[in-house]
This record gives sequence, C-alpha cells and structure tokens, in this order.
Amino acid sequence: MPDNKEQLVVIGNGMAGVRTVEEILKKDPDRYQVTIFGKEPHPNYNRISLSSVLQGNTEVNDIILNTYEWYEENNITLYTGDPVVAIDTEKQTVSSEKNVTATYDRLILATGSNPFMLPLPGADKEGVIAFRDIEDCETMINASSQYKRAAVIGGGLLGLEAARGLLNLNMETEVIHLENSLMERHLDSTAGAMLQEELEKQGMRFHMEKQTEQIVGKDRVEGLYFKDGTKLYADLVVMAVGIKPNIDLAQQAGIETNRAVVVNDYMEANVPNVYAVGECAEHNGIAYGLVAPLYEQAKVLADRLCNEASNASYTGSLLYTQLKVSGVDVFSSGDFMEGEGKKAVRVHDEFEGVYKKVMVKDDKVVGSVLFGDTSDSPRLLDMMRKEEDISSMSKAVLLPSEGADSTESPVLSMAPDETICGCNGVSKEAIVQAIEQDGLSSVEEIKKHTNASRSCGGCKPLVSDLLQAVLGEEVTETQVEPLCGCTAMSHEQVQEEIRNRQLTHPREVMNVLGWEHEEGCTKCRPAINYYLGVVHPQTYEDDDRSRFVNERMHANIQNDGTYSVVPRMYGGVTDSEQLRKIANVADKYEVPMLKLTGGQRIDMLGVNKEDLPDIWSDLDMPSGHAYGKAIRTVKTCVGEDFCRFGTQDSIGMGIAIEKKFERLNTPHKVKMAVSACPRNCAESGIKDIGIVGVEGAWEMYVGGNGGVDLRGGDMLVKVESGDELLDIMSAFLQYYREDAHYLERTSHWVERVGLDPIRETIIHDLDTRQFYKERMDHALANKPEDPWSTLTHNENKRKELFERKAVELV
Repeated sequence: MPDNKEQLVVIGNGMAGVRTVEEILKKDPDRYQVTIFGKEPHPNYNRISLSSVLQGNTEVNDIILNTYEWYEENNITLYTGDPVVAIDTEKQTVSSEKNVTATYDRLILATGSNPFMLPLPGADKEGVIAFRDIEDCETMINASSQYKRAAVIGGGLLGLEAARGLLNLNMETEVIHLENSLMERHLDSTAGAMLQEELEKQGMRFHMEKQTEQIVGKDRVEGLYFKDGTKLYADLVVMAVGIKPNIDLAQQAGIETNRAVVVNDYMEANVPNVYAVGECAEHNGIAYGLVAPLYEQAKVLADRLCNEASNASYTGSLLYTQLKVSGVDVFSSGDFMEGEGKKAVRVHDEFEGVYKKVMVKDDKVVGSVLFGDTSDSPRLLDMMRKEEDISSMSKAVLLPSEGADSTESPVLSMAPDETICGCNGVSKEAIVQAIEQDGLSSVEEIKKHTNASRSCGGCKPLVSDLLQAVLGEEVTETQVEPLCGCTAMSHEQVQEEIRNRQLTHPREVMNVLGWEHEEGCTKCRPAINYYLGVVHPQTYEDDDRSRFVNERMHANIQNDGTYSVVPRMYGGVTDSEQLRKIANVADKYEVPMLKLTGGQRIDMLGVNKEDLPDIWSDLDMPSGHAYGKAIRTVKTCVGEDFCRFGTQDSIGMGIAIEKKFERLNTPHKVKMAVSACPRNCAESGIKDIGIVGVEGAWEMYVGGNGGVDLRGGDMLVKVESGDELLDIMSAFLQYYREDAHYLERTSHWVERVGLDPIRETIIHDLDTRQFYKERMDHALANKPEDPWSTLTHNENKRKELFERKAVELV
C-alpha cells in the first residue's frame, strides 16, 4: 500500500457513500486508500429495486451496483456485515462490531436511514417487520409460503411497493393509511384517487383514514385493532410509515446533529475531516430521502475531497419524484398543491387514465403532477431549474405531448442541456457525446458509460429513443421486426419493458406501452401472455382468452371443425390398461379414426367439440399437449434392454425427460427424442433436442427440425452422467424460453443466436448454467396442472370450465 495515500474511511456501503467513492475514483484515483464498512452482508446494491426482488421480477444479483470484483479492482478494503460501532474523532479512528479498527484522514458518514416503526403495543411480535433491505424481502418471501394474510401500514410509495410484492406472492393484501389519499407527499388528491382505483383493480384492498391502535396475537401477529373499534386479521404486518436518519453513531461521537448530521455547503460536519452524505445528512434544515439529491451531494463531496480549493458547493436540490408504482408511471415535482398566488394548468383524461397538472406562480412553473403519462417531466423539470419565464407560453408548450404526434418521442425536442436521467444528473448532450465518441450502440452500454438509467430505470425509454435518434439507420438496420401491427416495439423490447416496468397483466402491457389497438391482435395477445408467464412464473395467472383455440380447447381443431385428442404416453410407452381406456372411449363416442403419431402416441381424430370434456374425463389420462406451444413428445427407441445395438437405456431416459418437462410452456412446440445408439432409430438428429446414446455417454443435439425447413441438429455437448444431461437440458430450455421470440422454433433461434454463444453460455460458463437451471427449477415448480385431470371427479365444474374455454377463436 503506497505510503503517500491518504486514508479515506466510509461508514456505510449504500448508494450515496459508494457513489461518492466512484466520483473520487473518476477525479483522482490515486489520492486515497479507501476502506468501506457496511452493515449488510452484501456489496452495494440498488435499494430502489428491492420491490422488484420482492415481486419476483428480479433476483438479488440483478440489483447489485458494484460487485466484489469492483472493490478489488479499485483496491478498496470492504467489510460487509460489520457495522462501525464507535468513532474517535480525536484519534481519527473507527471501530467495528467485529473489532476492526481503522485510522482515517477523512471520514464519510453515509449511514443512511432506518425504517420508522410505530411504537404500537404488540409491535415486537413475530411477523411485524419493515421493508427496507434484502433481509426484509427474504422475510416476506418466506412468510408467504406459510401464511396468506398480509397488512401493510402506510400508503406511501414504500408501502404500495411492498403491497404489490405481497400480492405477487399470492397473499391477501390490505393497505392501512392514515390519510384520505395515497402517496400524499408525491401526489395530489386526484392522482391519489386514480392510483387507488388502479391498484384496487390489481387486487389491493385499502382502509383509508384508519389509525392502528394495537397489534394482537400470542407470539406471532394475528391481527390489528383500529381506534375506531374495527379490526383486521393478518399473519404478517409490514410497517412502511417512513424513515429516520441513522445518526446514533454521530451523536455518540459528539458530531452535531439535528434531524440528521448537520453539514455545510461542502458536506462538512462540524468536526474536522468528517463529512456526511445521503439520507443521514441535513443541509439547510433538509434531510433528503430521494436518489437524485444524494448523488448531487456525492458529486460535490468528491470535488471537495479531491480539491479543497474547488468552488463546487451544494446549494440544495429541486425535489421531484419519477416513479413506477405497480406498473403506473407517476411524476411529481416542486410545490404541486394549490395555494395563494398559484394557478394550475390541468389535463384529465379518465378514459386513458392520464392526469397532468402544472402549477404556475409569478409566471414560473413551480410544481407539477403527472399520472399515467410522464413524458413531459424532463421539460417541466428544466423549466423549474432555469426558473423560466412562461408568461408568453401557452398550455401546448407546458404540456407539449398533449395533442402532439404520440409516435414522436419527447427526447427529440429536448435541448442539449436538458436532463434525461434525473437520478444521476445525465443530460441529453452527455449521452449523445458518449454514443458518438465511444461508439455505444445499446442502452446497456450507455448505462455503463454514463450512469443514465442506472438507478430507478424510469428514463430508459428516453435513453433508447435518443440512441435511435443519434444512430438512425444504423440502429434500424439491426432491429428485428415489430412484434405485430399494434406496436412498433420488437419482441426484445416488449420483454424488456415487462421486466423493467414490472408489468403483470396483458391489458396493462398494452396500455402502458401504447398499443395502437386496445384489445391487441391474434399475434400479440398470445405473445404477451407467454412473456408475462416467463417473467412472473410464480404469480401470473394464464389468460385463456389470449391463447390460440387449440390451447383453449386442449385439442387440435381439424379442417372439418372436429378435434383430435392425444393423451400422453411417456416416452411412447403404454400398457394394456391405457389401450383399453382408449378403445372404450373410441367406441363410446364413435371416434372415426385412431392413428399412431410420429411421436409414438395414439391420435383420436374426428371428435366433436361438445364431447371433449367427457372424453377427457373417461380417458382419465394426462393430455399429450399435442396442441400446445409447449414440451410435446419425447420419442424413444427400445434401447439397450431389447436392442442388440443399444448402448444406453433410451426408454428410461426418455420417460425421465418427459415427466420432468411435461406441460412446460415454451415459445413454440418442442419435440424431443432419445436414441440408444448412433443409428438414431428415434430420429434424434432432427428434433428440437435430440439425445443419442454412445458407449458410456450421452450426446445432446439441439436445433433440429423435421418439418418444412428440414434442419439437422447441432451437437451441443457430450456427457457421461444422466443427471448432468438433465441439468444441461434444463439450462438450454430455460435460455431458449427467456431469449427466443414467441413462435420462434429452436432451429431458428439456434441459427439467430449461434451455437458457440449458446455453448459458451450453458456449457462452459458453469455459473450461468446454474443460473438458468435454477430458473428452470422455479418454472417447473410453478407449471400449470394438467387441464383435465383435476376435473374428472366433478362433472359440474368440469363442464363449467369447458363452457368458459369454448369462446370465439383468437
């Protein structure tokens, strides 16, 4: 360690403290030897995205901002799970819980905030928690597997995000709010009412103007009593009523505090060489809890620590919030409430769920609220920052997206110095320069180079539009075709928006993403339904109306209007009992034809639509999904037990594969085969996945197609173990499920992606293979039950379901 480096100690491994270190590394990377202490056992992560983790849309690893490798690369000493417990400002040392002592030349307090827990009787019971960190998320997820009734105290942003996550965990969720309007700090009453209406549609139940008096239960919470005498049963109570700066450590060290650590315009505390940044810092009487002010403070503090002669100072931040609450875009800024001397410009479209209000005082924009459409937010923020005189402007200028061509992105008319990413203070000009000078060609590259869209992600659509505007035809040439005529967005963009915007319903996808046709079309509805199921495997309820008629009827419609029924025979193996069932059903319903299929099953052709539920009931066999965009068949040869050429148990492997993956939804139909030797009697070489047994090993081929576009499969890997083969198949199928376009066969997907990248992803990169395998395990645990087997003992329910499925063709 170089002796000439000053010792910089940061207490707190959160977003504000680490952002300060990042800024220092940009300005003077050799100035400090950095040591960071963090209370949580994780590297720096995006706390804003915790709700996505809770809702099941994102994994913890996906919200990590700085990996352990980043700390190592920058020679930063990191202590995780080891909070500082004492500061000696005279000796300039800090001591941690695990007895680590570090000496500092400069000390940054970035201790953040703690959740405020209401001092209610019973608040110490098991099952009463806050929603502030990864551990809280894990507690809620674990609770949802044992309990079903949740209550969230607090109707602010944090409370609503927690409630949305609990709904996704299949818990009955009640929200208790003291005020008469949701998110009253960020929305006016009109927008609050619109938000409540939207969330009620999603399944939340609200108890407005309710004050909790007591939490009851023996050891674990069982319910809540309110001051008006009413009560509510609950197995889990989440308090989300606010935060309080974490200043205990500073107070014990004799550092000046008020509501938070008091700092000047250079983020300096009253003690020499001690600074504070983020939620634990109070500047001019204000402690900020939003990301953008914290990052503005970080930049100023980094300037000060790298150059004490710097004129950069912190003068306060313009308060604004850009959010997505359960799929709804929300923005507010400044003073948006009515009052003396202020006038409002309003747009309220109840049909489209759009509400906009701009507050004007002394010919200047002083505040705004946008609900449902926040595309005007960058322009309004810029007007407020510049204190622009709008006396000569019309309403059309204040809200230019109203009445304008909806296909034109607002980023095109933004001035170069206007801010696109408010959280990170990145202007349009900075992004354009990065694209042109660094040769950037994707939103992900822009995020890495400029930090734009790195925090809340709300500006990602603008960043994408700007990328398109700068590169023009170069981007257009590489874009895939739009998903359908209802949208200009590609399959990839729709999937990305579902993940980033936490969209959970087909209608929500169409509304939020600006579908041209309100009901969608036969091309996009099934695709959206599939993508939602892949992104939200635990919580998404399949939309029958968005499926093709074959999938709705669980049988293939024929050219004469009749249907074919194909019961499942695992690995092509059957027995006399199954054959008798099929024969008896064929006789009873006068099935015109029985035919052996290429997938080694029996197809019952010419079945009348009205007979379908009764036939499935009498068969009492699982569906072969011969109609579905799903795993269909696993064809097998007789294998080593019977064939003199066989080298492996193809039947046993085929049955194991089919039972593992049956009923799994996929982008298109998937056919598989297992051959016991290279003679390929099961035609493994032209299947989506073909397995070939060789002496002591299995070969796996992918991307084959025996249809019109005949294609031989490519050999992906050779393994000795059957368990490893199943693991690789899991990883391959999940990679295909998540990466392929809906209705894209494996043959086309393999050609588009390339065999080498696929092999690198799931064969050579063991961590990624494990990632996809775990995702597949998750999907298999939540795959739908067989559509008919659960109905065979209840005639009325079975027929009722059939009537519901027998709707008009998609």
